[in-house]
Amino acid sequence: MSSNVSLAVRLYGTEEQVEPPRVLRAGSLSAELEAGNLRYIRYRGHELLRAVSFIVRNPDWGTYNPRISNLSAEETDGGFRVTYDAVAADERQEFRYSAEISGTSDGRLIFRAQGRAATDFETNRTGFVVLHPESAAGQAVRIEHVDGRSVEGAFPELIDPVQPMMDLRALTHKAAPGLSVTCRMEGDTFEMEDQRNWTDASFKTYVRPLALPWPYRLAAGTELEQSVTVTVEDRGSAAAPTGGMVTVRLGGDAGPAPRLGLGLDPADAEDARAARDRLSEIGRFYLVCRHDPRQGHSSDSLRAAVEIARDLGAEPWLEAVVLSVEQSAAEAEIAELGRVAASLGSPFRVVLISPAPDLKCTLPGSVWPPSPPLDALYRAARRAFSGSEIGGGMFSYFTELNRKRPPKELLDYVVFTTCAVVHAGDDRSVMEGLGSLPFIARSARAIAGETPIVVGPSAIGMRDNPYGEAPMANPHNIRQAMNFNDPRQRGLLGAAWNLGYFSHFARGGAAAIALGGLVGAFGAVHARRSWPQPFFDAQPGLYPVFHILRGLARLAGRAMIATEISAPNLVQGFAARSDLGRELWLANLTAERQHVTIEGVGSVHGAILAAEDLEAAAADPGFLDRMERMDSVELEPFAVARLALQP
Repeated sequence: MSSNVSLAVRLYGTEEQVEPPRVLRAGSLSAELEAGNLRYIRYRGHELLRAVSFIVRNPDWGTYNPRISNLSAEETDGGFRVTYDAVAADERQEFRYSAEISGTSDGRLIFRAQGRAATDFETNRTGFVVLHPESAAGQAVRIEHVDGRSVEGAFPELIDPVQPMMDLRALTHKAAPGLSVTCRMEGDTFEMEDQRNWTDASFKTYVRPLALPWPYRLAAGTELEQSVTVTVEDRGSAAAPTGGMVTVRLGGDAGPAPRLGLGLDPADAEDARAARDRLSEIGRFYLVCRHDPRQGHSSDSLRAAVEIARDLGAEPWLEAVVLSVEQSAAEAEIAELGRVAASLGSPFRVVLISPAPDLKCTLPGSVWPPSPPLDALYRAARRAFSGSEIGGGMFSYFTELNRKRPPKELLDYVVFTTCAVVHAGDDRSVMEGLGSLPFIARSARAIAGETPIVVGPSAIGMRDNPYGEAPMANPHNIRQAMNFNDPRQRGLLGAAWNLGYFSHFARGGAAAIALGGLVGAFGAVHARRSWPQPFFDAQPGLYPVFHILRGLARLAGRAMIATEISAPNLVQGFAARSDLGRELWLANLTAERQHVTIEGVGSVHGAILAAEDLEAAAADPGFLDRMERMDSVELEPFAVARLALQP
């Protein structure tokens, strides 16, 4: 490994250092302390809760990174106790709080927080958030309401578009056979939302119902006190989970592999044109040409996008935002766009349409803003683009599709995108969110019925912010929620995430999947930007994700092979028939080495892209073409592998 490129840059695209979590233990109870909050609360190795956090959010739903002081963590044979002080502030306002966390060997954990607004403080949420893992989906739960009533319920299997549980005081569910956990939340009224909507692999119980006004103001001097108490009932029958080698089993053919797409924003057109020779190495893909008049996009920018698609041998798709709110004006706007496309030679096989108001979130219980009827827009698009297939749904996230479902009978495709950093920006949350994708795929299928599903352009970073004014600009190249330019797009983690993302939605039946873009914040090839891009600013080249895109583009339309992975949260993969026979792509989703066994195969030839290969892969589009016989498959942190399997 070259001495002048750090491991952090190779894996994450940033030099930002992250303090490792501290594991707290009290007998069979354990939890990880991270930035003052708790993650992965377990009992005898079984996950009880994904997280318990005291958070402070600004009026744009951005989460403050608190400044923590006076941190004390003590552990004894009987338990642990953590205390600290924290400040959540920006140049306009400040909120201070103190926290105490205690755990005992009998399986009891208490997290208390007392806070005070040092200034008038505007917030969309200040208080506790509890995450139940996605494994709870479909499981029974006993619900205690604020008024003392208890009822039996269940965590939803399909993703709930609104709050599945409200007016909450406590929840009790089974974490494993013979092991139940009660989570009691006091100090305010709590309710739950299904975070799988945003690709968070959890159900989130949070303070302050969304039916109340937001943002709301905590006047200077306002005090609050809240607590979360976790209690375990252990009947002694749940064996501790076991680890070990990851096993991959291949089955029969599972339909055609999805088509691969990439996105193009007009702001990136010149750099995409300059990188034409390298981008053309990706192969056949469709190019989603964004057209949003709110951003100054015009017929000239649309012409440039079509020229770039033709230069790359890509099939241009149109993603068009309609500004007009009144129906006849919206129909006229679409008709004019059709005339522009006709003047360009009618290049768009697929035209995706969305009214501009749908690009902003409307929370449950709120009135959707004025917008032209979707059925009128889709019919207008059919008239204006008579030779094209028409797609609709949401250019924002699955969340909004789930809450405003299109008339699918008028569409050839139902579309949506996702973002990995809506609620949290740390590495583990980004990768953890891949576990929500099978649920999104099933829920999207329930919405779309027989209409094919198209996903993307999606990336780790946030293309648009439906919940605030804009994504985070991130000039300092750090990990944070709502990042526009996320550093991991350029690291090995980004390559592994993209392969995992494609694999899940391919298995979930998506007809086409668009990942990121050509250049820029979501790109596959370096182009200089205002934010730092360590290594690549000095040696421009191909990001690791380029090699994933190149491989997946070549497998589009081939016979996909059913793939079963024993630990899908650790390793993900995608297999299809190719000129190599059975071709399997694998990604290590973790920062730990993973040992993989592939059942029922004879010889394995392959190539692996690991951290030490960054420089070579950045200069060589065919880096993963040179395969060698492999006696075993060992994947270093976030490494990706291309394997040819023989009987």
